[in-house]
Amino acid sequence: MSPIRHYLEPRMLWPILLMGLAAWGFMEIAGEVLEGDARTVDVWILHLLRTGDQGLRPIGPLWLQEAIRDLTALGSPVVLVLTVGAVWGYMVMAGQRAMSWLALGSSCGGLLMAFALKSVFSRARPDAVFHATVASGYSFPSGHAMMSAIVYLTLAALLARLVPRARLRWYVMGTAAALTGLVGLSRVYLGVHWASDVAAGWAAGAAWALLCWLLAQRLKLGQESKA
Repeated sequence: MSPIRHYLEPRMLWPILLMGLAAWGFMEIAGEVLEGDARTVDVWILHLLRTGDQGLRPIGPLWLQEAIRDLTALGSPVVLVLTVGAVWGYMVMAGQRAMSWLALGSSCGGLLMAFALKSVFSRARPDAVFHATVASGYSFPSGHAMMSAIVYLTLAALLARLVPRARLRWYVMGTAAALTGLVGLSRVYLGVHWASDVAAGWAAGAAWALLCWLLAQRLKLGQESKA
């Protein structure tokens, strides 16, 4: 089978299409941010999630705020490094050394891309009076949202290639998507990111994860485990 025909297979067209849509979504959001058109919606969502006399406190009881802080930690550098290390070790022990290095390399490459994008856009975060947790650095795209998408979705996509049953593959991908979504939403609730920051982080992270899956598919990584 020729390389061109390989990529024209229906099972390959869907990931390529989704990757293109995710990349297009990021560029559209970035354009809105650069032109200032996203600010109205961002400010409205921020105030929608605030209450109190001055409208500075997150809505909901204190236990909810603590729970959201716990959720946002799932996208912290420490947790993501531990997750990548654990999955890397599993892949090595499972005899999937090539895939383990792809998982590690994709995570490190995604981190560099996130830092580069933040430096390029240099967008300020919401005012510190809205922050319900500690945050610093530039705002766009959300590092927590983007890196959780890169790490959880990429690792899930690669791990799914080692799982023989479709139901289990959907479970792995669904869990990764849920974690990514919760982390992103927590950043908006805690007032440390604009909603457009998070949406852009999700889009960029999803595009990166799909690119890594396509690379694994091209290299036929993990297929021998299903033989």
